[in-house]
Amino acid sequence: MAGRISRRYALGAGLAVAGGVAAAPAFAGTAFADDDDFCGVPLPWREARRIVNRTRVPHFPRRDFNVLRYGAVADGTTDNTAAFAAAIDACHRRGGGRVVVPAGTYVTGAIYLKSHVNLHLEAGSTLSFSGDVTKFPTVLTRYEGIECMNHSPMIYAYRERNIALTGSGTLDAAGTSTWNKGSERAYLESLITQGITDPRQRIVPGSGHFMRSTFIEPYACDTVLIQGITLRNSMFWQMHPTLCRNVTIDGVSTDPSTAHNNTDACDPESCDHLVIKNCNLGAHDDNIAIKSGRDADGRRVNVPTQNVVVHDCIMNGNWGAITCGSEMTGGIRNVYAFRCQVVGLTKFALYVKSNTQRGGFAQNINIDSFTGRYDRSVFFVTMTYNNQTGDFPPAFGPFSMTNSSCTSAPLVFDVNGLPTDHINGFVVKNCAFDGVTNTVNRISNVDGLAFTGVTINGVPTTGSG
Repeated sequence: MAGRISRRYALGAGLAVAGGVAAAPAFAGTAFADDDDFCGVPLPWREARRIVNRTRVPHFPRRDFNVLRYGAVADGTTDNTAAFAAAIDACHRRGGGRVVVPAGTYVTGAIYLKSHVNLHLEAGSTLSFSGDVTKFPTVLTRYEGIECMNHSPMIYAYRERNIALTGSGTLDAAGTSTWNKGSERAYLESLITQGITDPRQRIVPGSGHFMRSTFIEPYACDTVLIQGITLRNSMFWQMHPTLCRNVTIDGVSTDPSTAHNNTDACDPESCDHLVIKNCNLGAHDDNIAIKSGRDADGRRVNVPTQNVVVHDCIMNGNWGAITCGSEMTGGIRNVYAFRCQVVGLTKFALYVKSNTQRGGFAQNINIDSFTGRYDRSVFFVTMTYNNQTGDFPPAFGPFSMTNSSCTSAPLVFDVNGLPTDHINGFVVKNCAFDGVTNTVNRISNVDGLAFTGVTINGVPTTGSG
């Protein structure tokens, strides 16, 4: 089941189901390209080009709904939660269009997007999210890979389709610091141990335990666009599409501040067909962290993240440029990352992490034309993350890196399988790694190791030393 879309997921995303198979919904103007070899970007993998062509993007009627007409006040103090909800509801009831936010600062609680609505932030507009926790209702979400009921993300949608958040405005979550706190995942794990399998019975607010809400989280949605906006002062993961299909993230700038922990720029979780492009990704933690659920709850949901293309992004996070895991119990496959520039002190170009408690798989993960400097190693692949053990050995490989370089790194490859669970395939081709302190790679329990045209500090290497 790990490689299939479950009936539960298909229904949750609002997809038509016939004979237990999810049928792709049709939208006007979203037919697949006739030529799968052309997608407007010189991606070096045919399958990546096919993913780009087949990832549907939303389309909207040419109707605008200005939030000022629904009572919004851009004075930086008035609560606009109801005004935004009214504008979005009116747009949705009329069959869709743009909800336009003119220049100014709008204080608001959680914003819920509805099908066929594009929330468009014009230049000079700022959504300032409120410190009043009552403006963030309890919704179904996923906290670090475990489904539960928690305070709403700043921007949220559930089982909606054809939705967008666009424009050149800013979303600022600084005001939520008064309530958006806590990392008590152990409480959810204790509920699972007690046999509470229904996530709607795992209610965080009022429990005496606290877990932070993400910034933007479309949940079980289909055909999603996030484009052009800037995110600031996130308390937790900045973009967290979960159990979604057909997601495009284009030209978004995320917050590189280290003021708050775990502010990954983008955490796609259990998603299928996702394109991330032209973004400036800052983060306290990972730039892009691909996930698919944690441990027992991840096995219950059992939906992978697959068919992901990342291209032409700037990476400015502290940990992985591309990270897989550690919440990967549902599996990760078919990831293609191309022509990205790593800046700052990012620790790894590729960071893949799981253990025998988490399980899952990371298969067909590919990087091409990456440049930058790294604070620890270029590749770090581990099956012993956090030294947790169990009965679910992960399946890793194949991995590839081609046409890439670095100007500085303590080490290039730290890639290790288990004696009883080898990594299956690791290919490196046409790469030059300079400024390397330790030229002896750490590679063990890897089958199918192949290095071609690879140098470390100008010296050819076969991977072993």
